[in-house]
Amino acid sequence: MERKHFLKSLLVGAMSAPALLAACGKDDETVAPSTDSTSSGSCTVAPTETEGPFPTKVPASYVRSNIVDGKTGHPMTVKITIKNANNSCAVLSGALVDIWHCDAEGNYSEYGGTGMQATNYQSVHFLRGRQITDANGLVTFTSIFPGWYSGRATHIHVHIYSASGTSLKVTQIAFPEGTGSAVAAVNGYAKGMNGYTYNASDNVFSDGVTQELATVTGSTSAGFELAITLNVAV
Repeated sequence: MERKHFLKSLLVGAMSAPALLAACGKDDETVAPSTDSTSSGSCTVAPTETEGPFPTKVPASYVRSNIVDGKTGHPMTVKITIKNANNSCAVLSGALVDIWHCDAEGNYSEYGGTGMQATNYQSVHFLRGRQITDANGLVTFTSIFPGWYSGRATHIHVHIYSASGTSLKVTQIAFPEGTGSAVAAVNGYAKGMNGYTYNASDNVFSDGVTQELATVTGSTSAGFELAITLNVAV
């Protein structure tokens, strides 16, 4: 399976920062013989997406469930279940799951001070973390609801490794949109939604989010809970 790398877009020097933040396409895999007993249809491997431009630099250093690091925003619990498409979509325990996402203002830790992100957060590591899946294939993170930045819909990056550290999947999580959704309730924090890129126009999600769309429940007053199952081939 080939993954298109985000850095290709960096070769176009005349592009604006919003364009640089856009990602390349995806690569879907379907393991036909396997079926997920908890849903109808085939057991489809999560699409491969770009890591960049702000991947965690040393992910093994951030084994933790609470990744807030003092950032303000609406509380959000992130629950990700990993399943093995090569084992009839049985849950996969012992997998390493890294996540990272932007803060309420659309900025990433470990980067900044450049044209791609003016605010310099190179020396901090908020909203990044790693957990090991339990016996139910589940990892749980305490975070905040992500903000947004130009050119992208609300999203979370995910990198899944085997217990031995072999990369199994780099993908992204999309959020439901529209009336009654958490995205609408948060309303871009102080930014509002003027200039927001919706899933249908997002360079990563515009070709479909079936395998990447999370369930998000809750409210701005009570906090939110995100849940998603991602299938990988081990």
